[in-house]
Amino acid sequence: MLGQAFYPTGHDRGPFSCEGCRDRGWGILLKVCGVFGRIVGQVSSSAAKGEVQMRRVKYGVIGIGWFGEKHCEALAAIPQVELYALCTRTPKRLKEVAKRFGVKNIYTDYNEMLKDPELEAVSVTTMWDQHVGPAVAALKAGKNVFLEKPMASTVADCEKIVKAANESDKAFMVGHIVRFNPRYAAGKEAIAAGKIGKIVSMYARRNIPAWVGASVLPKIGPIIGDGVHDTDILLWYLGGSDRIVSVYAQTTDVRGLGHPDIGWTMYRFESGATGVLENVWFLPDTTAMQIDERMEIIGTEGSVHIHETHPNFSICDKTGWHSIDTTYWPDLHGQCAGALREELMYFANCVIAGEKPTIITPEESMAAVKACLAAEKSAATGKIVRL
Repeated sequence: MLGQAFYPTGHDRGPFSCEGCRDRGWGILLKVCGVFGRIVGQVSSSAAKGEVQMRRVKYGVIGIGWFGEKHCEALAAIPQVELYALCTRTPKRLKEVAKRFGVKNIYTDYNEMLKDPELEAVSVTTMWDQHVGPAVAALKAGKNVFLEKPMASTVADCEKIVKAANESDKAFMVGHIVRFNPRYAAGKEAIAAGKIGKIVSMYARRNIPAWVGASVLPKIGPIIGDGVHDTDILLWYLGGSDRIVSVYAQTTDVRGLGHPDIGWTMYRFESGATGVLENVWFLPDTTAMQIDERMEIIGTEGSVHIHETHPNFSICDKTGWHSIDTTYWPDLHGQCAGALREELMYFANCVIAGEKPTIITPEESMAAVKACLAAEKSAATGKIVRL
């Protein structure tokens, strides 16, 4: 069943009916419930004939670093998924993760993994500059592909991936997890319903402690690493008719770890709206939360305000205050839950239904990368970059 994030209180017309969502204007829930409802219809028909009730997608993960393992945790908590195969280049790591999840099909070469005709879908969770190879290869091999964000490290690689995705009849989706955060989804619905009028100003903050930043900065910077989340959300909120026309950004390199610790970005949209992103990977190490995440959307007739993590849940013990994740991949009764599980479940349901995901398209994901790369260019040159 779909998780709690997509079955809010009041979904009272039956667990597989979308009438409650429609009555309340929860359009994004209709998309998720619609895919799952079609699967349930197929399952109910089979059950009436005494057949197996639900098939499981045979699923593989390519790249099992920290977040690849987190994908494994979420996939293992989805009833309609069988964690079937794993691939990484380090044999020791491969054996450790395979043992933890009881996976027998293990590979150090994704091309060998993709030859398995029983493998149906893969998550590509390699580093972003290594996305294009396995993503395109998997699509050409006839697999359904879930690709972690950012889509790729260059616009040219993004274009290759989008082309392969559109030429394939299989499901393809980039993991813009924030679209599956119920708070941001509710914001989208309010904006789409016209509750705040025309958007004129947007601000987003996504900051992390210095110790977290230190582990990532040798590989990627804060504008593309975290700013891509909020760039995508701002574009999503403005709708498909708007676009970013110019960007100006500045960065500050505090520790010399390969990429700047701090990035500030200002977007100008075709509609005339302004958007500002704050991405600081240098909060004090004693910060209570691992992410300080906020968003403010101002319209001509109202506003939307989102505040994630602190202060919605905090623990104070003898060492001080702590605010753990309760949204993206929290542990819930021994299983990985939250937005990560919801988006992977949505993707798996699309695979089962034989449908392409619609909550985010390949072109939308590429647009966010284009904007963030333009912001990095602006920061490097000190000039406004026009798109």
